[in-house]
Amino acid sequence: MMAPRPLLSLIVALPLSITALPAISDVRPLLQEGKQTLHQRVLTTPGCQLAEQEAGSSGELQPAFSRFYVYQRREHSGEEWLEVGPDSYGSISGWLPASCTVDWKMQLTLSFTNPANRDRLIFFDEQDGLMTIFDDFEPSAQVAPLRAQLRRDGQASGVVAQEPEYFVDLHEQFYLLPILEGEEIMTEAGFMTRLLRVASVSEAAEEEVQQESGDVSAQLREFNAGVVFVIDSTISMGPYIERTREAVERIYQRIEQEDLTDQVRFGLVSYRDSVDHAPDTEYVTRMYADPGQVEDGRDFMDRVAGLSEAQASTVGWEEDAYAGVMQAIDEVEWSNFGARYIVLITDASAIEGDGERSSTGLDADQVRLEAARHGIAVYTLHLKTPAGEQRGDHAVAEAQYSNLSTFTGTGTSLYYPVDTGDVAIFGQRVDALAAAITDQVHAAYLGDEAIGSALHAEEPLDDPSQQRLVDDMALIGHAMQLAYLGQATGSQAPPIFEAWISDRDLIAQHVPTTEVRVLLTKGQLSDLSDVVSEILDAANAGLISPTDMFDRLRSVAAAMGADPNQMQQSDGQRLGELGLMGEYLEDLPYQSEVLNLDEETWLSWDGLQQERFIRRLTTKLRHYQRYNEDVDRWVSLAEGADPRDDVYPVPLEMMP
Repeated sequence: MMAPRPLLSLIVALPLSITALPAISDVRPLLQEGKQTLHQRVLTTPGCQLAEQEAGSSGELQPAFSRFYVYQRREHSGEEWLEVGPDSYGSISGWLPASCTVDWKMQLTLSFTNPANRDRLIFFDEQDGLMTIFDDFEPSAQVAPLRAQLRRDGQASGVVAQEPEYFVDLHEQFYLLPILEGEEIMTEAGFMTRLLRVASVSEAAEEEVQQESGDVSAQLREFNAGVVFVIDSTISMGPYIERTREAVERIYQRIEQEDLTDQVRFGLVSYRDSVDHAPDTEYVTRMYADPGQVEDGRDFMDRVAGLSEAQASTVGWEEDAYAGVMQAIDEVEWSNFGARYIVLITDASAIEGDGERSSTGLDADQVRLEAARHGIAVYTLHLKTPAGEQRGDHAVAEAQYSNLSTFTGTGTSLYYPVDTGDVAIFGQRVDALAAAITDQVHAAYLGDEAIGSALHAEEPLDDPSQQRLVDDMALIGHAMQLAYLGQATGSQAPPIFEAWISDRDLIAQHVPTTEVRVLLTKGQLSDLSDVVSEILDAANAGLISPTDMFDRLRSVAAAMGADPNQMQQSDGQRLGELGLMGEYLEDLPYQSEVLNLDEETWLSWDGLQQERFIRRLTTKLRHYQRYNEDVDRWVSLAEGADPRDDVYPVPLEMMP
């Protein structure tokens, strides 16, 4: 193993915005050492008492790992005390002994990935416990006995806790898994891995976390599935529309025979293209059947009876596929279903988010994240017709839909091409998907905990593509089950402690165990949007006069109060060095395309490369607006804190 090296800093630097805010107290928290905009924050440890009046006195017991801002530090009887408040706007709560707090320099938190395709995450009390495992070329020799002991005794030497058996959805059950420190290593098996010291903090009290899962078989009897077909209904799609209807009608007959009508519901959304550019296409998207409202198979068939292919051509070959998927994501009440599926059926690529005919302004990255936020798996059946091949569309569509259909929970690609657009092969795919989903629900109804196992019991299929679809469905079905049981049993993050974890599975080291989220306040999200807008304005101007882009950005940085010493003219100067974002993104644990861009690189790009850069940044900016409007998922990290310090867990990949 290579020697550990300092982690590409996991400390996130987030400034506070005071633009257009009401008058606030002049009292501000202390700054972090070496920073000009970042305030000191601490997390309380178990048993920490808050003295309201003065340092050194007894006080009220605080929930473990409550977040406080530090306003003063004072010595009292040889012990350091901290004057703290719940927010950064001058509210003072009292005094805490520094000895019962942990500095939280970063505003990053982790979320568990779905454990369907990996072992449960182990929390170690010492970093050495992890290092020893990753030093071994065959780590299973150490890990297997450790897991066996945990299964047998519920504990093992050097282990603090395990990840819950069932998936804990951060969006449904918020928990805090803050990163306190870490380092990046190369394992003996050749994978870059981060070893992280974290604190586990869930909303429930410790005694509430230690709960029995109850009768899992009984809970699985309530497991249900919602499936929404999102169908391209432009000219040439008629045979596929009819074959989809036929598949759903057949599967509904089976569902009703097995008395599963309440367990499996189908819906359908149709999409076309911009009516502003081609009015005769009639609509951009239309919900024909909402699975939450469909009563049975006859009702579904009645609702979709009017669906047919368009009678007029659209402007281009590509269609507004993302609009159809987003209507299914936004308008279906997915919380009513345990398993959540969208099946996209198309013979054409999607209009990109910056295209004038796009009604969403989103690209595949953003639509995929929106689906993941609701726990939806998006399958794509891409009809590779001769007409699409003649237009050179297949490669573009495959790249888009492979991205869109990557299920975040397991990293599985749910993209399935249908060569030549063969209607018979397409029909087999639709039949297999519908049958597999129904098999999963039926197995759960019978009390089968290993959802999807019924599928594996069958003989392997002759068609490798068909077999991959069935195998993927079994894996995704298992992930859906873990998510459902996590919610049904009230599964929580492990109880309060500090420990060391790996962001990769101990044995299958290519599989991530966690995802990084950046906790942004509304002010910080607004600041980020403003800066990205300024960069976009300068970049768009740069397309006309490429040499002007960095000059414009220097002027913007000066107007925003950046340090003039940071803005010296230099072809090698990176955008991140202009002082536009200050301490905002410089320490995030990733390589930022924006901050690492220098003037020389920008000038070396041709127009197409510059346009791609602008497009990626534009779609992210549009997505920030969705975060701002998502009122249900803004979280307060401290009781009594100013709402302006509420945070939103933004996926790291959505940072510029």
